[in-house]
This record gives sequence, structure tokens and C-alpha cells, in this order.
Amino acid sequence: MASDQPLEKERPPKPQKGVSGKDGQNDRTCIVTRQAGTPETLIRFIATPDGVVVPDLKRELPGRGCWVSVSREAVDKAVAKKQFARALKADVTVAADLGAQVDRLLVQQVAGMMNLARKAGQFVTGSAKVDLAIRSGSALCVFHATDAAADGVRKLDQARKAWHLGMETDEEIPSFRLFSEAEMQELIGQNAFIHACALAGQAGEGVVKRATLLETYRGNWPRVSSDTGRKPQ
Repeated sequence: MASDQPLEKERPPKPQKGVSGKDGQNDRTCIVTRQAGTPETLIRFIATPDGVVVPDLKRELPGRGCWVSVSREAVDKAVAKKQFARALKADVTVAADLGAQVDRLLVQQVAGMMNLARKAGQFVTGSAKVDLAIRSGSALCVFHATDAAADGVRKLDQARKAWHLGMETDEEIPSFRLFSEAEMQELIGQNAFIHACALAGQAGEGVVKRATLLETYRGNWPRVSSDTGRKPQ
């Protein structure tokens, strides 16, 4: 027998963090390009209590936020055109080198994730180990120092191409050249490398994600697909 009691109305869904509410938007939109994006294609900025604009890379700081495309050019343009004050609707202080600050934070994220992956056994260094990882199919991506010898890079590029053609993957295992050997020594000390690669696993995937973000920010489109070039199972 049907109940005579009225049906309870559905409660409206709670707004997602950083999507509406204090950010004043129903979607994430770059304040420079006015194009909507996702957390993977935008960087969130907030104003601290004393009115200083800072990047919120983890998207967890409280307060009204605004979004800028993952692009050094876009961040620099937002600074030059004073778009943060308009977007945040506040009298804010914006560092002239905010774009460089974001780059440094992204670099630190990459270095930190490399160290975590190394401890998890998902990041190896040295040309021989990298070559073996590529040919065995366990490499998610390859790294070369920007000042690595051309011959060493060429040999590993050949291994990547051979894996791609032999396994008929959608694309080659991606490679990154983000830091010089000296820069890496400053970042990760004795773990600095000329050639390295991230291996399959959660930590290794984290390295790929952060390296792709940094490369995109510096003006290069990411060279990695959602399956990181590996053959679908």
C-alpha cells in the first residue's frame, strides 16, 4: 500500500571546491583567455589575508580564487594587465616575478616526485638501466639532462622508437629535457642524473604528470597521452 506521506525533496548538490562559491564561477575559466578548463589545464591563485597573490597548485587554500591557464605567458600577461585585482575583486599585491615563482614551485614538485618514485623503486638513472626499462616496456617516460651528450640521447631515442614500432603503440614513450645536470644537483643532490626514467606505478605516474605540467607551463605541449604511450592491455 502506497504511503500518504509526501516525498522528501531532493537536496541540491553541494558546490565542488574551487568550482563555484568563493571563486564566483560555475566553471573554471582562465582570467586571461576567458576559456574554460579543468584542474589539469589551469592554475588557481588566491590572495593571502595580507593581500598578496600566490599560486595554489594543490587547489586547497581557503578564500576567493581565480584561474589562469597553465602557461608562463598567460601568468605574465595577467600580472602586466593587473587582471588579478579584477578577478579577485580586491586591492592585491602581485609580484612582478609571479610567473617565475610558479615555475620554481612546479620544478620543486617534479623533483619531489622524482625522489618519492626513486624510493618506491619507480625511478631509475643511468643509460643502461634506462635502456633496459624502455626495451622491457616498464618505462613510462624518459628524462635527459639538457646538456646530455647527443650520442647518449640518440641511443635512447632509438630504443624508444624500436619499442613504439615493435609493440605498435599509439605513440613513443615520451621524453623530457627540463633541467641541466647542474640544476638537478641543486634540486636532488647526489641523485642528479644525465639519463633517467620513471617506471610503471603510482609514483612513476606522478612524475609523468608533474613533468608534463612543467613542460606545458614553459611553452611546450605535453608529449604524453593518457596511456603514456604504452600498448593497451
